Amino acid sequence: MSAQLDQVTANPDPDSQETKEWLDALAAVLEQEGPERAHYLMERLIDLARQSGSDIPFSANTAYVNTIPAHLETHCPGNLEYEEKLRSWMRWNAMAMVVKANRVDGDLGGHLSSFASLANMLGIGFNHFWKAPSESHGGDLLYIQGHSSPGVYARAFLEGRLTEEQLTHYRREVDGKGLSSYPHPKLMPNFWQFPTVSMGLGPLMAIYQARFLKYLHARSIADTTDRKVWAFCGDGEMDEPESLGAIGMAAREKLDNLVIVVNCNLQRLDGPVRGNGKIIQELEADFRGAGWNVVKVIWGPGWDALLKQDKEGILRKVMMETVDGEYQNYKAKDGAYVRANFFGKHPKLLEMVANMTDDDIWRLTRGGHDPHKIYAAFKVAQEHKGQPTVLLVKTIKGFGMGKHGEARNTAHNTKKLTDEAVREMRDRYSIPIPDDKLADIPFYKPADDAPEIKYLHERRAALGGYLPARRMQADEKLTVPPLSAFQNVLDATAEGREVSSTQTYVRILTTLLKDSSVGSRIVPVLVDESRTFGMEGLFRQVGIFNQQGQLYEPVDKDQVMYYREDKAGQILQEGINEAGGMSSWIAAATSYSTNNRVMIPFYTYYSMFGMQRIGDLVWAAADMRARGFLMGGTAGRTTLNGEGLQHEDGHSHLFAAAVPNCMPYDPTFGHELAVIIQDGMRRMVEDQEDVFYYITIMNENYPHPGIKPGQEEGILKGMYLLQKGDEKAKQRVQLIGSGTILRESIFAAELLKNDWNIAADVWSAPSLTLVARDGQDAERWNLVNPTKEQRVPYVAQLLKDTTGPIVATTDYMRAFAEQIRAFIPKDRTYRVLGTDGFGRSDTRAALREFFEVNRYYITVAALKSLAEEGKIDAKVVEQAVVKYGLNANKPNPVTQ
Repeated sequence: MSAQLDQVTANPDPDSQETKEWLDALAAVLEQEGPERAHYLMERLIDLARQSGSDIPFSANTAYVNTIPAHLETHCPGNLEYEEKLRSWMRWNAMAMVVKANRVDGDLGGHLSSFASLANMLGIGFNHFWKAPSESHGGDLLYIQGHSSPGVYARAFLEGRLTEEQLTHYRREVDGKGLSSYPHPKLMPNFWQFPTVSMGLGPLMAIYQARFLKYLHARSIADTTDRKVWAFCGDGEMDEPESLGAIGMAAREKLDNLVIVVNCNLQRLDGPVRGNGKIIQELEADFRGAGWNVVKVIWGPGWDALLKQDKEGILRKVMMETVDGEYQNYKAKDGAYVRANFFGKHPKLLEMVANMTDDDIWRLTRGGHDPHKIYAAFKVAQEHKGQPTVLLVKTIKGFGMGKHGEARNTAHNTKKLTDEAVREMRDRYSIPIPDDKLADIPFYKPADDAPEIKYLHERRAALGGYLPARRMQADEKLTVPPLSAFQNVLDATAEGREVSSTQTYVRILTTLLKDSSVGSRIVPVLVDESRTFGMEGLFRQVGIFNQQGQLYEPVDKDQVMYYREDKAGQILQEGINEAGGMSSWIAAATSYSTNNRVMIPFYTYYSMFGMQRIGDLVWAAADMRARGFLMGGTAGRTTLNGEGLQHEDGHSHLFAAAVPNCMPYDPTFGHELAVIIQDGMRRMVEDQEDVFYYITIMNENYPHPGIKPGQEEGILKGMYLLQKGDEKAKQRVQLIGSGTILRESIFAAELLKNDWNIAADVWSAPSLTLVARDGQDAERWNLVNPTKEQRVPYVAQLLKDTTGPIVATTDYMRAFAEQIRAFIPKDRTYRVLGTDGFGRSDTRAALREFFEVNRYYITVAALKSLAEEGKIDAKVVEQAVVKYGLNANKPNPVTQ
């Protein structure tokens, strides 16, 4: 034993006898009292040494061997002969699916190598661990490695859940017959649970999904006791910041319902993940250092006997010193190469394998390809308590593809196989397809009464049903409060009272939290800006979720709105972490599907740190058919006046416009906000529509006029007449605005009337994006139905009986209001003002003058448009420029 220690540490031992006594004592404790007692004693010894001033550096790494010793492994109880045949058929059908698609069109793409390395793990999970939703169990949640989707389809084909026609149309979805490239719930709404591409989003979302299950249980909304979240990702994927960014939270929250499986095939698209290093050791340190239970599955069973012979630790030392680039190379060569270049690193290792043939050496597998090793690791992960678990599983990329892809740098992109490669794969997996049929690469599916197929169904029946599978609607029905419930914000503000739309939003949220039907289902998600938005009152009202409760007395306990954490708290407070906040929102926004519980999340954040910062997660939410509210606070380029360039948002609505099932609104007044939120809840909760809302709210205080009868429809459609100008005026213009800049249009209407005797109709446009979508829909209809009655866009209907040029002004880039230009009546002048350029700190008045969106620029823009139409003299415009002190030589703000 002491010699082994010397080999591993490469340090001389000044007293080998003393070392032996200590090691023998530890071995006795392990044998007689178990590893827990040994661990306790070692911790006490280390603590004593450190207290005495000894420098004992911490290492989160263990030896480069399996975490679970061979004698402690739980063997897989399944019929391994059947399971191996099923895996072989799945590998074949996955290959056929991709190769056939690329023989039709070589640009369709596809991936073979990821599933090839992952097949054993997916097989063990589907056959023995992952439960489907049933009366007694809510079902496990699977984040499946995106590039392995062909293998999952191949399994579903054998189960009879997918047809041969669907497999034939892999990556050809337009005709409705095909299968999506990756897990996409939007495109396969009853199949995939979650999208896991873009890479990195899977592990991040899985962590917050696991925490949300704890949240539901703590609040007695759903029993999630025995449910697990499993996330599969590649080792290369772990370089994405999102992959590791929240692992500390998972450990801190003790998410023992979470298992992340890292498929360590040592390769990414272009080459090795860590050619000069060891990705498994690196990830072990990351996760163990963060507080996770780490299980490494590195070596297959053939290595167990060799490791048992390794009395001096030479094999372990070579295993540790060999870098991943070498390991990749070994599996791309043959047994003779492995003998010479791995075992040849030490003469005693060559002696160890002297009686083994080159074929024997080649059959020394990696742990990820052995069902017993995988089963044992999965069982440990399933049963572990108090910590999340990560399984670091070593595999071979392209396993089974032989010289055509196995362990090669080209493996990830391999999608076109030659006839020779197809034949070799058939022979390797004993697929009963004759030579004369091979050119067609037919799918293979045995008869339904084949014992293997019956076994496949039996295993899923024992686990409650088939996976992956997605619930499209929740069974429960909730009633949304009527619009009248928000009367306190529908009415005009009292004379002399000014409030912001953010304050209005908080009132609406408070009303909802008190509602008997939906109150308990409201999920406020915050990212350390509650006080910015005036939401700190919710701390005491509904509490902040914390599984431990509040173990301290808050410093502000004597205040009315003190910081209160609670085991059943309703608020999800994610700290300074927009990606975490969005991931929590996604978990709640898809709860109708994953938990059969309708939840209504409101994620409130600085708008600048939303769509721009977490746009990939927003897109994933859209793919997942999320339902909820994203509230972009302190929105607009000039409204958040003192925070500067990195805080002032003038483009989030352009990002939101790109998401088809996102309903974006930029309301100005409380009555608009109430109408939008109430109707959004009706659509998402009562009607269960797969839409979500992005609503911008502002921190500028001003009076609110209250709702007028009949305005509701226009608010929801995105535009309505707020106030009409003097009917008797000879000249007239139309002013459109949204957000706080609508008020600048209102003031501009007064200037036009008082200074120039020109009437202005003022239009509130809470959603220029929805107005544009309506116009695009009408335009498309007219294009393909030229002989039918032509549709008139909504905005054209609104403006058809009006006169005068149209000026649209917002606190966003000009492109925001430019969306509707094509649908403005063709004989009308349409001018757009916006806040293109970088934000900066100053007063609101100065910023609006700088970006040229204040009342004076709106007035001049209206006059200029009238002049261009020949309605007034151009000199009037010049007079206005002088009157309002506009600097004609001022540089374009875009360039500043």
